[in-house]
Amino acid sequence: MTNSASIFSGLPVTRREVLGVFAAAAVASAVPFPAFAQAAAPAANSVTAQAIADHFSAVATMQGEFVQFGPRGEQTGGKFFIQRPGKLRFNYDDPSPMRVIADGRNVAIGNVKLKTWDLYPLSKTPLSLLLAPHIDLSAGMVKGVKEESDLTTISLGNNTVFGNSTITMMFDPKTYDLRQWTITDNQGKDTSVMIFNVKTGMAFEDRVFRVPYEDIKGTSANRD
Repeated sequence: MTNSASIFSGLPVTRREVLGVFAAAAVASAVPFPAFAQAAAPAANSVTAQAIADHFSAVATMQGEFVQFGPRGEQTGGKFFIQRPGKLRFNYDDPSPMRVIADGRNVAIGNVKLKTWDLYPLSKTPLSLLLAPHIDLSAGMVKGVKEESDLTTISLGNNTVFGNSTITMMFDPKTYDLRQWTITDNQGKDTSVMIFNVKTGMAFEDRVFRVPYEDIKGTSANRD
């Protein structure tokens, strides 16, 4: 696979675009995202979706590269790290100074050059569905399932926590590996993240998922 640094346009990712990818804007502004499909998935689809979710939940650690496609056609990318439960890090390629870090309690979105950060409770973002110890697709979380020969698409949401927001995830139907997810904003614009060169089963140092609370005003209670 071609290294991500060679295929990106070099446009710096903005804070707004990061918020769009991780749906944190829905928490900050309470603006709902349109659902991928309003009706609950049929029972057979729910079984398929749960099988895929069980496979994904069993992956304790993973890392790889990502490409982000914005609504205006812009491309950015970088490297990601995930440790279940609750931990994630996205490092955007230069020249972008943006970082996204989830430490199991909060999601921090920040500019490491300016040392400016926005903090959101992990439990109030759709990331909590992806990073849970077990992804439970019961209680109406499955908004839609589409099975094709080369892709299985699952749309998830939790109306009691995330309003009408929905994460649409794409999986390989043979390996059940996650390939891509898409967030659609309230104007119908899509921001997608595709992952590749994925590895699993590694051990991470604690500092990988450390949120710099010392740089975030009024968060002393959340420091390690």
